[in-house]
Amino acid sequence: MYQSIQLKPKKDESLRRFHPWVFSGALAQGPSLPAEGDLVRVFAADGSFLGVGHYQIGSIAVRILSFHDQPIDKDFYLAALSSALQLRKELNLLRSDNNTYRLVHGEGDHLPGLIIDIYGDTAVIQAHSVGMHRDLELIMTALKEVKEVEGLKHIYYKSEGTLPFKAELGAEDGYLWGGGQTDAIAHENGLRFQIDWLRGQKTGFFIDQRENRKLLEQHAAGRRMLNMFCYTGGFSVYGLRGGASLVDSVDSSSKAVSITDRNITLNFGDEPRHHSFSQDAFRYLKETPEGKYDLMVLDPPAFAKHRGAVNNALQGYKKLNLAAMAKIASGGILFSFSCSQAITREQFRLAIFSAAAISGRKVSILHQLSQPADHPINIYHPEGEYLKGLVLRVE
Repeated sequence: MYQSIQLKPKKDESLRRFHPWVFSGALAQGPSLPAEGDLVRVFAADGSFLGVGHYQIGSIAVRILSFHDQPIDKDFYLAALSSALQLRKELNLLRSDNNTYRLVHGEGDHLPGLIIDIYGDTAVIQAHSVGMHRDLELIMTALKEVKEVEGLKHIYYKSEGTLPFKAELGAEDGYLWGGGQTDAIAHENGLRFQIDWLRGQKTGFFIDQRENRKLLEQHAAGRRMLNMFCYTGGFSVYGLRGGASLVDSVDSSSKAVSITDRNITLNFGDEPRHHSFSQDAFRYLKETPEGKYDLMVLDPPAFAKHRGAVNNALQGYKKLNLAAMAKIASGGILFSFSCSQAITREQFRLAIFSAAAISGRKVSILHQLSQPADHPINIYHPEGEYLKGLVLRVE
């Protein structure tokens, strides 16, 4: 059915524990290697079947789609997408006041290399492997079938930033289905956000912070809030609805700031409590008077995109949080995040501890945060736990 790949002796332990990655160093030398993106059957050195998945050139040589010897066809994707949708229904994410959620979260939904985000009547797909890119037609066909009762009208493919050789693959951003007039206003917990899946980061919105934004809303009443690295202003919108007396949104990207302003207007009209600034985060904090804010959000982009950048990233988190702790008012609440997959929860917490110790202030942990349930973590794939957050009270 598919070309076979054999592993070296004693290199099958992780697959027998259902970890979905096969590293290139585990492959035995064969007569020929598959083409990138091909489906392959993986066997142990003793000839026993281990799994079927996509082959790719790189450190991760195979991403396992099934530990059963089965075809990866439309029926496979239909079953996987149906299971993923059922989970989101059980989580009560498909509501009249909430039509924004992640339908497929890669390994967490047992589809490594595939991301599907839903914004109302539009699905935005990202393929993080050549194999998933090559399976787009199967995925789209299955998605239309599983989602047709949910009002899906558009499927957009966004390859930018996900495939290193997208030109050679013929990967282009664009609508796979539908297009034309689309409703780019998504609803999240009763709030409205303009989603720019054509030009925005990732699929256009950071869905993974939904529950953390909701928690911030509960802390916002009467507080003076700073939303650093605001992007599209999600935390700012929730803070305003929560009753913050002042919300300042800061991002180095003027484009992001303009989207934040549009989202504020979309929900509140002309809102005098809100101000936005296109400025470097460290410079802004340096120039901020002590005690101006008693609620801060630090949600920077990934400081470490690979293992080799971990030490520099940890220094960056320590420096950023120290700057915030030096300026936040006594009794202030600090929401601090890391979305770097290469940074562990323990490493992030140690960086925050170091910042607190240097600041000399009393700091208590109120909440320990992660990604929401529509970004599930495969228990056999701990690398999927990428979002870490702490809510701190600083005296």
